[in-house]
Amino acid sequence: MNFMKTAMLLAALTALFMVMGYSLGGSGGAIIALIVAAGMNLFTYWNADKIVLKMHKAVEVDAGSHPEFYAMVERLAQRAQLPMPKVYIVDQPQPNAFATGRDPEHSAVAATTGLLDMLSFDEIEGVMAHELGHVKNRDTLIMTMVATIAGAVSMLANFGMFFRSNRGIAGIMAVLIAPFAAMIVQMAISRTREFGADRSAAEISGKPLALASALAKISGEAQRIQNPVAERNPAAAQLYIVPAGVRQMFSTHPPTEDRIAALQDMAGSGGADGWSSRSDEIGDMSRLKNRRSALDPTRSR
Repeated sequence: MNFMKTAMLLAALTALFMVMGYSLGGSGGAIIALIVAAGMNLFTYWNADKIVLKMHKAVEVDAGSHPEFYAMVERLAQRAQLPMPKVYIVDQPQPNAFATGRDPEHSAVAATTGLLDMLSFDEIEGVMAHELGHVKNRDTLIMTMVATIAGAVSMLANFGMFFRSNRGIAGIMAVLIAPFAAMIVQMAISRTREFGADRSAAEISGKPLALASALAKISGEAQRIQNPVAERNPAAAQLYIVPAGVRQMFSTHPPTEDRIAALQDMAGSGGADGWSSRSDEIGDMSRLKNRRSALDPTRSR
């Protein structure tokens, strides 16, 4: 059912792209738009992780450079019965994280230095479990593809506002409405999948309240601290664990309060460890050039 819904939403975005092409160039424009949409899907399938990681200037880390953070992800991946993803850190003060890749065998997870500086050990574990939940649920490819096509629809609409041929009211409506329709389709995919990834994170880490605590801490800071990548490319905001610099009405995520309430309900139903007993914070990792561990290996447990 979830696969069919995703396929229908992607088809709707492709259809919107074709409508925009038709409004600009008639039947020939629609055919060109279809070819371009197919090409974007194919290119994104093979290069989704490279596109996102390069966009964020992410730095890959390993057991030698960041042993405790890497070991955390490795342990969570084993619990989730996933292949070990590549692990990255983004030198960005906004606390956030994301996952990317076309499938679990070609996946990557990333956390910002702002997130590592702010959260406790268990909270970071909850966040990374959430990102692995996206990998396990095979969300990463679809979300990147949707963002790409939705962004292309918006760019084509902007182009049409200046160069659209005279095709009457239908063409004008297509240019004005198509970007909003693309946004609605994008939100329909992402909002559903965030709840699914939260549930998967609770199952992987066994600590839904730790993730709830992390969401409460970083949601406000993510709005307050600027994210240059999201500002340049708003479609990238839907990749993060919390919205980055977008108004709630345009957010691709469900309200953070609803996500926290759902995690609290999971904890109340049993089968979870609850709040972490470890309250120590993550050590300073604002300088990637030092190549220190993102988690202090001398931390008392």
